[in-house]
Amino acid sequence: MIPTHVSIIMDGNGRWAQQRHLPRTFGHKEGAESVRACLEAAIEAGVKYLSLYTFSEENWNRPQAEVSGINSLFVTVMARERKNLKDNGVRFLVIGNRSRLSADLLHDIEELEAYTADCRTLTLMVMFSYSGKWDIVQAVNRYREDIAAGKVDASGQIDIAGYEKYLSTAGFPDPDLLIRTGGELRISNYMLWQCAYSEFYFTDVLWPDFRKTEFRKALDSFENRQRRYGEIN
Repeated sequence: MIPTHVSIIMDGNGRWAQQRHLPRTFGHKEGAESVRACLEAAIEAGVKYLSLYTFSEENWNRPQAEVSGINSLFVTVMARERKNLKDNGVRFLVIGNRSRLSADLLHDIEELEAYTADCRTLTLMVMFSYSGKWDIVQAVNRYREDIAAGKVDASGQIDIAGYEKYLSTAGFPDPDLLIRTGGELRISNYMLWQCAYSEFYFTDVLWPDFRKTEFRKALDSFENRQRRYGEIN
């Protein structure tokens, strides 16, 4: 069984670089190559959605030089992979708190989203300036705004399906498989709502070394799982 939606917490870029006595930015650059490899592996396997935890809300608190480097790398990678995404039928989306992005970065994101909007082979969701708690709170605020605007009836209780319409991932399936590289055993404020029934796969492999073979190992692990969703099989 192939998961419909695979999500990855890409951890270990900095440690990979430090082990080689290189600046952390080198790890981020090498990690971009792993993104390309895993995207190819996902397409080959028949995965329909791939989401990548690229930059969290908390990452804005890192040293300014590193934050600027990550933003610049993001722009470079978008420009470099533009044709490749289109040719392979990959729809590109960025999900996160866009209010924190620069006007230039936001322009490049929106341009690439529009360019790949009709692609249907795989949807690539780049979670940038994202956190699970932010997502839950912004959903509540959007719901309150609709109440104030008279778009929803506030006299009754909201149900799960009604609430999910306000999440940043509305319209997309929840992750079937969540992969975390780098040896840490936590989800770090990522898709807290959406990963309620995801299967987890943790590996010590640092993200820059996580290529097609490692991606397939994660898929093989998923294939051997039994998903009960609270029921008895």
